[in-house]
Amino acid sequence: MTLQPAATKIDADAIRAEFEILTSETVQTGEPTDTAPTASNKLPFPVLSDKALFGLAGYVVRKIEPHTEADNAALLIQFLAGFGSLIGKTAYFEVGADKHFTKLNAVIVDASSRARKGTSWSEIERLLIRVDETFRECIQNGLSSGEGLIYHVRDEQTAKKPIKTKGIITEYQDEIVDAGAAEKRAFVIEPEFARVLQSMKREGNTLSSVIRQAWDTDRLRVMTKNPVKATEAHVSIVGHITEIELIRNLDETESANGFANRFNWICARRSKYLPDGGNLAESDLNEAVRCLNEAVQFARNTERIKRDDEANQLWHQVYKRLSDGYGGLLGSVTSRATAQVIRLACLYALLDCSDIIRLEHLEAALAVWQYCEDSAKYIFGVSSGDKVADEIFTALQSSEAGLSKTEISNHFNRNRTAKEIEAALQTLLELNRIEKVEEKTQGRPREVFKVSANEKDEINEISISESQNTGLNSLNSSNSSSNKGN
Repeated sequence: MTLQPAATKIDADAIRAEFEILTSETVQTGEPTDTAPTASNKLPFPVLSDKALFGLAGYVVRKIEPHTEADNAALLIQFLAGFGSLIGKTAYFEVGADKHFTKLNAVIVDASSRARKGTSWSEIERLLIRVDETFRECIQNGLSSGEGLIYHVRDEQTAKKPIKTKGIITEYQDEIVDAGAAEKRAFVIEPEFARVLQSMKREGNTLSSVIRQAWDTDRLRVMTKNPVKATEAHVSIVGHITEIELIRNLDETESANGFANRFNWICARRSKYLPDGGNLAESDLNEAVRCLNEAVQFARNTERIKRDDEANQLWHQVYKRLSDGYGGLLGSVTSRATAQVIRLACLYALLDCSDIIRLEHLEAALAVWQYCEDSAKYIFGVSSGDKVADEIFTALQSSEAGLSKTEISNHFNRNRTAKEIEAALQTLLELNRIEKVEEKTQGRPREVFKVSANEKDEINEISISESQNTGLNSLNSSNSSSNKGN
């Protein structure tokens, strides 16, 4: 028996109007326009430099790009993070006593709710698993607690078993009660990162602390009655979230305590419309698989990575700008710029089968970081991280003559204490966002606050030298073990 739908009158005019709305979002090439409505429309959407598409990473992105609606930046960061996880805890860059391994965290922020974030990972996953089938078991999701994350890379656990002689305990012997995790790699892909942020808000939740440990070190532990610990852990995390969900769920604590700056923030949006989907065949990626296999084998046999003289010269030029960063919320989420760039540069070098970071590797890393900075600016704006300070700054922007403390208090209808206002003003003064001016009157001078004429630049303009864009000829086939340094 075939069910027949009830007769419905088709509104042709309504359908036509809806179609016109949809098609008005695209240009003739079928690509979305640059003005998708978002909360951050006043800021320009980040642009990914061609320098970021260097070598094998760029080749992979360009191979996949015609067959997906995903954003190139999302494809790139997930490929880099996935490669860094796949090779395991091997290659590192040394800074003082610290070793930076190839662990990379990222959050892909859908700025339009139409960024096709799921498809950006599926093609990368398919490629990585072709290179190493065991990596499938490393891919996890469902982060909800620090203990849960540690469990997936946990160490062997033993307990003291009493040995009795004639019914009397004479000694104790270690007995394995949990063999632990044989696989120390964990690549956590979270398609609903908002749930992770919500979980961290629960009282007593240790997830934020453990994620920070996992980025910093290979030793994970929480102090509980029956602690589970992990050593030699190699954990990377990639999350997907919409801009609205992020602003709603990332609270000031996580921005300030170092959780946010252990992630690379990536703005993404739909790159094009493919009504029939993509048509990427397995054979289309054969060359990428071959080159990636070479890079993986090279990386797994590499230990310390260094920079050559040319790359070191550029690093000295950009180091201060990367280190100084910004104030406010933007500064809180981007304050690990130097470490992030080092790890990115290591990944580009290893993909090029080199244990020496050359100029082009560092330039590619800086281009990716520039996109991350611009994304952070687009997402978080120039917020100070203090709601009272941000509202005061907005009010001062509308008052050319400036405002006194009394006028600022009146702006809040006296619902903010003098202590709160004083603290907020001090924050803005320290960030060089405002200035304090004394105006002469017939009596005591009047103290007013104005927007600073010399407000600090919000985004570093990292200057990197021009280099030629390279395609397939820059892949691993043009490199050999001769690239290894002394």
